[in-house]
Amino acid sequence: MAERRCIVTGDHGDPASGTLIRFVCGPDGQVVPDLKGNLPGRGAWVKTSRAAVEQAVAKRAFARGFKKQVAAADDLPHMVEALLESRALAALGFARKAGERSTGSGKVDSRIRNDKALALLHATDGADDGLRKLRQAIFSATGLEDGIPVFRTFTADQMSLALGANHVIHAAMTTGGAAKNALSRIRQLERYRAG
Repeated sequence: MAERRCIVTGDHGDPASGTLIRFVCGPDGQVVPDLKGNLPGRGAWVKTSRAAVEQAVAKRAFARGFKKQVAAADDLPHMVEALLESRALAALGFARKAGERSTGSGKVDSRIRNDKALALLHATDGADDGLRKLRQAIFSATGLEDGIPVFRTFTADQMSLALGANHVIHAAMTTGGAAKNALSRIRQLERYRAG
């Protein structure tokens, strides 16, 4: 897909990289997020950032992007975040079904030390001590403190539900297409939240 330009910042980006979010104008004139990029009609692109979406709503940038009067709900930034989070959690569920994840500190530690972990997930409400131990395993296995990316994106309840296990605090995403897709969606959510 060709590069697109953010209607707020003017930055260019490749939509496939997850750095831009597409919006379309619905039949009722409402601005609708199109995360899959497959809804019909002219698209307007906004940088994957909550702050950029907030600016687009506040400054009426969507009207300029669509070249007509449109209505953007005040809660559009929250709606986009909820959709990105839902997509990321659904992708984690697919990784679980594909067998491309491990849960529990012992199994996660083993994946790290056997060079089979693409990334780690640590619950936002999990204790820092458990994460410290896994970071030591990462350093031991890779020689780098940040040799494997660690994401603190979801609560233990969210991770437990998505990964089909009880009280998940730590998870390792292993090799495979489903795990890579889940990590791509998690990175997009993190990018949106960080702004």
